[in-house]
Amino acid sequence: MPRLSYRRALTRALADELARDETVFLLGEDIRVGAANVTAGLLKRFGPERVRDTPLSEQAFTSFATGAALAGLRPVVEFQIPSLLFLVFEQIVNHAHKFPLMTGGQCAVPVTYLVPGSGSRTGWAGQHSDHPYSLFAHVGVTTVVPATPADAYGLLVSAVRCDDPVVVFAPAGALDVRADVDFAALAPVPLGRGRVHRPGDDVTVVAVGHLVHDALAVAEELAGEASVEVYDPRTLYPFDWDSLAESVARTRRLVVVDDSNRSCGIAGEVIATMVERVPLVAPPRRVTRPDGAVLPFAPALDRAVQPGRDQLRTAIHHVLKDG
Repeated sequence: MPRLSYRRALTRALADELARDETVFLLGEDIRVGAANVTAGLLKRFGPERVRDTPLSEQAFTSFATGAALAGLRPVVEFQIPSLLFLVFEQIVNHAHKFPLMTGGQCAVPVTYLVPGSGSRTGWAGQHSDHPYSLFAHVGVTTVVPATPADAYGLLVSAVRCDDPVVVFAPAGALDVRADVDFAALAPVPLGRGRVHRPGDDVTVVAVGHLVHDALAVAEELAGEASVEVYDPRTLYPFDWDSLAESVARTRRLVVVDDSNRSCGIAGEVIATMVERVPLVAPPRRVTRPDGAVLPFAPALDRAVQPGRDQLRTAIHHVLKDG
């Protein structure tokens, strides 16, 4: 069976949607040369009208994408670094997201915002290492964070086909993940559906994005002393609360590992919602970046700020012991 990398899965999804639907086009900075190595080869195949380099003005080309979507096209906007989303929060949230709501559904704004390499990349420091997916989930924009190559393909395809704006965070920590994939079986993954990567009986670990792979590794390490279920939400808004509640109702213990800041993060929302819905036998735990974290330039300090396997292992031990 062939192996597919997460990065190439994104490329394949874009190519398939460009070939399937002539209203799809790509835009962003340096995408014709494939600066993020996700759009490589697409210019030659689909031409300059559908793979469009933009000036260095994120607010301008994000607004352009909104207008193009209102006119019947399906733009996919690539952002080279996640912090650029702070510049265009107004364009995405206050315009693209709200137009369908404020017109009673009379218009659609099918724009996909793709961030290949969100989160920390070694040495990229504070202004290039954010993971602001909680902001978009908070305001109700469809927000996805795939963990595997198959999900990267399937969720990006579903995002492009969605009639509403969708932000796709492709974590830097997952871009080089490779997996055996049957190309013929690659298919859209429904938005708003979580999945259990590893079943277990003693504790549910909710892991976001690339941290799914850390959670699976820790679950395997602890197999002799605990049965750990690893749950991947895949879509952070709308969140699949029902399937997560089924998992937590069985294990009655919960740990969340999330590579974003602690305050007002998705980890806190997961815990609050599960505490409201499911009786737990131990206080839940979350493993996140610290409050207000800004990732340092020094590699050792960068790693120290991010959630890791040691912290997750400790959190699991705590909920097992406390319950």
